[in-house]
Amino acid sequence: MDTTNTLTEPMPIKRGSGRIAVLFALVALADFLIFGSAPGINLFLFAFAVCGGILLSARKKPSPLTAAFLLVFLFLASAPLLEAPSLTGFALCLGALMAVALVSAQLMPRRLTGLPRAFFRFALVIPLRLAEDCWKYLATPAKRFSFVGFRQSVGLWVMPLVLAAVFVSLFAAANPLIESALRSIRFAVLLQFLDLWRIGFWIMIAVTVWAMLRPRLKRRAARSQADRAFMIVPTRNAPLGHASLLRSLILFNAVFAVQTLLDLVYLWGGADLPDHMSHAEYAHRGAYPLIATALLAAGFVLLAMRRGGPGDHSALIRGLVHAWIGQNILLCLSSMLRLDLYVGAYSLTELRVAAGVWIGIVAIGLALILLRILLNRSNEWLVAMNLASLIAVLYISAFIDFPAVIARFNVVHSQEINQDGPPLDLSYLSSLGPSVLPALDLYLQMLPDHLVDKRNQTLEIRYDLVRDFERRPRDWRNWTFRAARLDTHLLSPAAIAR
Repeated sequence: MDTTNTLTEPMPIKRGSGRIAVLFALVALADFLIFGSAPGINLFLFAFAVCGGILLSARKKPSPLTAAFLLVFLFLASAPLLEAPSLTGFALCLGALMAVALVSAQLMPRRLTGLPRAFFRFALVIPLRLAEDCWKYLATPAKRFSFVGFRQSVGLWVMPLVLAAVFVSLFAAANPLIESALRSIRFAVLLQFLDLWRIGFWIMIAVTVWAMLRPRLKRRAARSQADRAFMIVPTRNAPLGHASLLRSLILFNAVFAVQTLLDLVYLWGGADLPDHMSHAEYAHRGAYPLIATALLAAGFVLLAMRRGGPGDHSALIRGLVHAWIGQNILLCLSSMLRLDLYVGAYSLTELRVAAGVWIGIVAIGLALILLRILLNRSNEWLVAMNLASLIAVLYISAFIDFPAVIARFNVVHSQEINQDGPPLDLSYLSSLGPSVLPALDLYLQMLPDHLVDKRNQTLEIRYDLVRDFERRPRDWRNWTFRAARLDTHLLSPAAIAR
């Protein structure tokens, strides 16, 4: 019998198997780091693990310089999770991972203004990406699911498993070490992995991670010739035509001028209001509705100044739009002043902080609309710039401990300390959580000695907050800078011991 030294060709290794291995590894890591643990540094570490899996699974491996840049970018975007877990920090981290996935798959748009649309198309396919790939895999003729084939595959494992169990039982009877090892297996621990919540968590992680490992963009719907031909072109006398827009802008500017004049007289000028009305009440009546007014005005401006619309052909309409945007920006500034007057009279709350932030974002958006008109930019540029400003504001806000800032502001400006502001609302501060403890310690230090009841109430609230903070899980996976700073404060001489 002749033999040959010719070697058979090795079986090709599919790249998809590497992604599947990475997927299972990341799901197992998520189970260890996140499931059953409070959010903290575990989210930050898992984000870097996902980033590493994306880079390793890329069809075309990125250069070391590109990989280093993506890691630094992810670190900066995920840094809010180190400060404290929040929905904003999680959203920023997820957005950074989506950007890393698009870069690794070479799906990033050439222009930065195309990023919002690319992210939106990517987000649409994330929930269905794993299901689509599983369906495509099972739908191929070679791997199509067959009940008969499945039954045969299971049958092939019956005899090996039965014989293996017999051999293990015989070895256990012959070897006390094996018997002891088998008895030490805690089947209750193994049954914990069959928890429905845990399985749901695995599925959620697998769906998200798989979309990052195999990024795709939702296909654009092709516009047919009939759709392109069916375009509404407003005539001069149509509701969106030249005459209607001109009359609308004249009327809107007149209405806004009345509001602007009243604000200039009573808010900025400090004129006396009618009887039975304070500046705080005047401010409260207008702080929130004016935000909706500015947003509605912004939408109308975009409609009036659309490409090819009446605003492109009429200098009068453009001038009225510019004047109206200026009045809206002044309206936003008046809203901020209203909010400041209201806070001075009734103290600071989380809702009022959010209102101030959103007023600022709306003002920035109106200024960007004006720039878009003056620079003759596209709506895509406007959306990208507004999104960039929104991300910048949310990123900075993620590092700010708003409960601590609110508590310190209310303490410093309280009637007990400043003799000029409102009384300190201790029940509201207690609802903000342990972050207010440094402000309460400052309040106790500055509180006059004759306010004994106020001091005792503050000490009771402080005791409950410290107790709740000390009872939190002390696992390294939920460590954050914010909790570490509060721990340091409670151990410092500045803390008031009961």
